[in-house]
Amino acid sequence: MPRDIPVGNDNLLITFDQDYYLRDIYYPCVGKENHTDGHKFRFGIWTDGRFGWINREWNPILEYARESLVTHVTALNENLEIGLHCNDVVDYRENIYIKKVLLKNLSGKNREFRLFFHHDFHILESSTGDTAYFDPDEKAIIHYKGNRYFLMSGMRNNNQGIDQYAAGIKEFHGMEGTWKDAEDGRLEGSPISQGSVDSTLAFSVNVPSSGEQTVYYWMCAGEDYAEVSRLNKMIAGHGVEYFIKRTDNYWRAWVNKEKIELSVLPQNVAELYKKSLLVLRTNIDSTGAIIAGNDSDVQHFARDTYSYMWPRDGALTAYALDMAGYHGITRQFFDFCLDIISKGKESVGYFLHKYNPDGSLGSSWHPWTSDNKKLLPIQEDGTALVLWALWHHFDKFRDIEFAIRQYENLVVRCGDFLASYRDGNTGLPLPSYDLWEEKWGIHTFTVSAVYAGLKAAENFTDFFGDAKRSKIYNKAAGEVREAMGKYLYSEEHGRFLKTIIPEGDNSFKADNTIDASIYAPFYFGAFEAMEERVVNTMNAVKEQLWVKTSVGGIARYPGDSYHRVTEDIKNVPGNPWFICTLWLAQWYIARAENFKELDEAIPILEWVASRALPSGVLAEQVHPFTNQPLSVSPLTWSHAAFVATVLEYMDKLEKIDVCPMCGSPMRSYDPREKHSHKKG
Repeated sequence: MPRDIPVGNDNLLITFDQDYYLRDIYYPCVGKENHTDGHKFRFGIWTDGRFGWINREWNPILEYARESLVTHVTALNENLEIGLHCNDVVDYRENIYIKKVLLKNLSGKNREFRLFFHHDFHILESSTGDTAYFDPDEKAIIHYKGNRYFLMSGMRNNNQGIDQYAAGIKEFHGMEGTWKDAEDGRLEGSPISQGSVDSTLAFSVNVPSSGEQTVYYWMCAGEDYAEVSRLNKMIAGHGVEYFIKRTDNYWRAWVNKEKIELSVLPQNVAELYKKSLLVLRTNIDSTGAIIAGNDSDVQHFARDTYSYMWPRDGALTAYALDMAGYHGITRQFFDFCLDIISKGKESVGYFLHKYNPDGSLGSSWHPWTSDNKKLLPIQEDGTALVLWALWHHFDKFRDIEFAIRQYENLVVRCGDFLASYRDGNTGLPLPSYDLWEEKWGIHTFTVSAVYAGLKAAENFTDFFGDAKRSKIYNKAAGEVREAMGKYLYSEEHGRFLKTIIPEGDNSFKADNTIDASIYAPFYFGAFEAMEERVVNTMNAVKEQLWVKTSVGGIARYPGDSYHRVTEDIKNVPGNPWFICTLWLAQWYIARAENFKELDEAIPILEWVASRALPSGVLAEQVHPFTNQPLSVSPLTWSHAAFVATVLEYMDKLEKIDVCPMCGSPMRSYDPREKHSHKKG
């Protein structure tokens, strides 16, 4: 189930599903230690002897406030005659989550309402050994285990504290938890419980006929009692609205810090651009780790998550954020990468499969041996793309003090590895795993990335005057490019191949499956966008991988089984992926020489925007018949690809709209003119 409206800072991340259940609490790292383990935290209301948990029966509309990471959620229960307007926010600085509930009495009589908030913690991702209790000093429920504390309290009618509470046992001897106790409108539970525990608290308010009342609920996260107590007292001292307002102001300022003329874009595209930046921010940890996705429901498929830093995904996201002007965040990411590679052996110049937000090695399914021979369990594109993105960062911001820290231990190590980890006869990189993490071989995407990484290393060595290494990297890049054209382009198929597998004596077994990832030669600079081989390749991708339903979009490859929903491969080669579809738009932009050609990218940008959730969240894939999100949602890579594509469009638009004589803009662009080219 997608996570529709994540809210967070770079230490605390809260996510909700489409039923408006709170489902994930990540602390103190974004993506590490999910203290719900994906279980539901319920929110319900009792009135007139009737009770309802907030879920899709209330038809919740889950959106964000404009240009902010403050949610704007409305819900309606006609049977209970209740309307809700809720705001959820994690303070941009302190580890405080707040829910503001504007409760609307839609009946013609005065009524008492009781709001219940349920907590199904699995602290440190386990239900064993937790404690939940009511703290009379803080007027709050506290859950703790070891050095993880969570304090829940609230306020109504300017009175801080709670009216009812219960701590109890769950998931043991058939006990469901205190949320069942809440459904009669009264909590009868004990003030403390230990083991596999949950808790529920309640607030009571009287609301006049057709009137409104506001209730505030909050959660403080810390590593000890003193910390959560400090945060609770801070809320009492400043007032709840202070934290909501300052965080709303912060995110509006953050997302608008760069003045980009988005009015030239369709409105839904411009809006999704800003929402994508904000959603991206929720998946970045204070360590600098850019996490691929924090949707715990994926555990039901593999008992693992996307809550890792993949070097490839992180590098492509850093590239997009640098284009958008957020160099402070990306510097932290590159320092994170530097720290990882510095911990390896002195000769190591590659990144492994994926990493936890704290820099430790993540889980992996890539083996270290095959046929009794040692092999490197790597996706070489990850190493190469970190270099590629790092050069883009330096070239844009020219922070030499930052770059010199990276140079010896990251740039040189990785550059030397990319130059040497090649076949001496063909010049091609040695085999590694592909970007989909499924196949071992030599892949067009990987080889394109290696070329880009070597050129980045060459650029760094040129800048720092290291002529010897510059020559090595230049020669290696040239050989890689030449080998790509010789071995990975198929005249028979009229396109680049996805993969070739060495069989000895410079011979290869070709994987003739068409794959969207073969867009890479133009994107990473190995070949020009209008070069015949690239044109043939992209036309083949468009013709063979476009999903032939009303949904449309580009699939990864024919027969893609990941979350497959139909066996009709002829019409639905696979589910449409946002990134694959955006790669086609990026080619349209790269090859465009006039406004008409550039505008071919707009329908794809609108396609993406129209398939985002109302909040702006993009999944990994969508259902080929219903447009419903599939797999992880939000996926960082999807949002990063959208941001990058929008900015590439804007950059190309600026280059096209230039007087060839003087180099000045020929006019102020107005999309309503449909590109009527007038000299100013």
